Amino acid sequence: MTDSDDKLYRKAYLLSLFTIFYNILEGIVSMAFGYKDETLSLFGFGADSFIEVMSGIGIAVMITRIKQNPASPKSRFETTALRITGTAFYLLSAGLIAGIVLNIINHQKPSTTLWGIIISAISIAVMLWLMNAKKSVGWKLNSQPVISDANCTKICVYMSVVLLLSGLVYELTGFAYADVIGAAGLTYFSFSEGREAFEKANGRECGCYDNCESGN
Repeated sequence: MTDSDDKLYRKAYLLSLFTIFYNILEGIVSMAFGYKDETLSLFGFGADSFIEVMSGIGIAVMITRIKQNPASPKSRFETTALRITGTAFYLLSAGLIAGIVLNIINHQKPSTTLWGIIISAISIAVMLWLMNAKKSVGWKLNSQPVISDANCTKICVYMSVVLLLSGLVYELTGFAYADVIGAAGLTYFSFSEGREAFEKANGRECGCYDNCESGN
């Protein structure tokens, strides 16, 4: 491994650590405000952040392994981590569906979605930067796992956009089901991420709605 590759793998590892710690902070803040304001979409967004932390830990371990031996097969730890992450995403999806049903039955409305708008706007900016940084490193290393990780970060951008739009609609129109629709969007992405995690655990390296060609 060249010195240049070593520096790039170190950068990829630092990006994965940033992903972990950012999602911990985002998860705590989002769940706290989601609970306080009775905003299902924001609470679910925060729960998703903690699942992303588990995924990020698996990515950090993967990068360490690849750096030490680029040709080494996926470790048992990575496979187990992916299956745990996939299960967590499925459980989150089920919880969101239950929350949606209860909100509709009880005609539950959030007191405000302002914090969801603020948090999602920050998340979009951070995740776009993170996605592009990971892709840049992945292309330079010609590493599909790193590029795949960048593609998964793109899903976080989509989820943030869903949260932002549902929050704006509610604040601007007072539409009662805006929060429920936002939660439904998060459910779709959460279920899709769970499926991707299990596919990767079963040996499919690329995922997160992208093909395996680097540069896409």
